[in-house]
Amino acid sequence: MSTYIKDLEWRYATKKFDSTKKINSEDLDKLLKSVQLSASSYGMQPYKILVIEDPEIKEKLKPAAWGQPQITDSSHLIVFANYKTIDEKYVDSYIENISEIRGIAIENLAGLKDKLIDSIVKLPAEAQNTWAQKQAYLALGNLLSAAASFKIDTCPMEGFDAGKFDEVLGLQEKGLTTSVIATAGYRSEEDPAQDAKKVRKSKEQLFELI
Repeated sequence: MSTYIKDLEWRYATKKFDSTKKINSEDLDKLLKSVQLSASSYGMQPYKILVIEDPEIKEKLKPAAWGQPQITDSSHLIVFANYKTIDEKYVDSYIENISEIRGIAIENLAGLKDKLIDSIVKLPAEAQNTWAQKQAYLALGNLLSAAASFKIDTCPMEGFDAGKFDEVLGLQEKGLTTSVIATAGYRSEEDPAQDAKKVRKSKEQLFELI
């Protein structure tokens, strides 16, 4: 069995973290690099990722996550916040980044810009927000699998009040809104969830080969 599969079998949604254990800077850098390399539609990454270690900020956010202890006991709280609207200015910034990194003249990227404006910028605001949120979830998936390979525990969480998170973190004025959050750190020996067998559909139930 491959190491990657073993890593995925090892991971679980950690409910109780050891608050005395912190992710060191080298492992955190590797984890964040993995998230930076996540796939996203057109490679646009229409989100910002906040990596929160400050205990005071985590305490402020805890009530907005229904008091779940993972928020404060974990080493880091990671907030995926998507841009609510994607405008032409955002597309221009993306095009400039491609031009700089790949050495392509901006005028030669005009066709791509037009495509992005037609397929994303012209969408209704609600559809744009949904599209951007989906991209944030792709990044979350990378976080979870990468963390497993580094033997860092995580817990993806949707049980929170996005509006209150936005308020505490000052996201509204930045055009951002909280999509999903995850906690990262190291499991407590007292977490009973680590001993539970992983429950998934069988291959026969999940996959259909056509």
